[in-house]
Amino acid sequence: MKNVLLLDTSVGSLNQGDEIINISIKKNWSELFENNYIMNMASHTPMYTLLQSIIYQKKLSVFKDADYKFLCGTNALYTNMLRPLPTWNINLLDCGLAKKTICLGAGIGINSKKVNLYTRTLYNKVLSHEYTHSVRDEKTKKFLEELGFKAINTGCPTLWGLTPEHCADIPKEKGKRVIFTLTYYEKSKKFDKKMIDILLKNYSEVYFWPQCIKDLEYLKELVDIKSKDICVITPNISGYEKILNLPNTDYVGNRLHGGIFALQHSCRTIVISIDYRAEKMSENYSFDCIRREDIPESLDKKINSTWDTMITGIDFDKIENWKRQFR
Repeated sequence: MKNVLLLDTSVGSLNQGDEIINISIKKNWSELFENNYIMNMASHTPMYTLLQSIIYQKKLSVFKDADYKFLCGTNALYTNMLRPLPTWNINLLDCGLAKKTICLGAGIGINSKKVNLYTRTLYNKVLSHEYTHSVRDEKTKKFLEELGFKAINTGCPTLWGLTPEHCADIPKEKGKRVIFTLTYYEKSKKFDKKMIDILLKNYSEVYFWPQCIKDLEYLKELVDIKSKDICVITPNISGYEKILNLPNTDYVGNRLHGGIFALQHSCRTIVISIDYRAEKMSENYSFDCIRREDIPESLDKKINSTWDTMITGIDFDKIENWKRQFR
């Protein structure tokens, strides 16, 4: 039995997508949780300070000396970590407990033209040089390799369970109900309202799930919820799952992880792309995706057409080989 520290990206996050990532890790890497002692520590909030680490050295040693430490997905890495509120909330003074961390499906955010000395020093101090890191895309793989680390592109852990056998059970034709999502910080009232109108025309039951609480405020800017017969779901994972588990439920929306979670629940899924992430993942893994500006011409046709869900590009052997490092 090993001591395993998970740097949990869902704690302190305002985005339920981070919780979907961590749920997916537990679901798709069950042997890690069955055979080891698991500890969780938030990645979005600061770790113990240097002074606390010195005063409580013995008490905190179980975290510091964990056999494995995993940074659990999301855009946790940045090209410039000298920022007021980094997603992985560490700095050179208070990062002792994070030493030898291994990336688990992590991605990178580009917030500078080049990597500065501070960021290089910080990553060299906290990231493992012994183990190969799991990253979600080629861009992050190249970034870590240029810094001198070993990395492998396993894709996001949310995708690891989307096997051909799983996808074969996803309906090919339109269901009677749909659940949709919006993104409050990437607004396009013209196209988002058009999407809602198309969904109301095509489905007898229409549900809205706020992946972030501000998504609901944005919905209210677009439509009168009561007059449009839109049922708003509780903004948590259990509320979302209740609808996804109903038979004949489709997903349409521009929340990428919300869509992947729907695929995990065998729901017919159309992702509306609003940035490079969805378009790139659609290109790499072939899930059904429509650009937001194409909604007026394409969405109604897509909803009413018949198709097989075939997720390609996931190298399951590569994922298993990466996991073998920790057996």
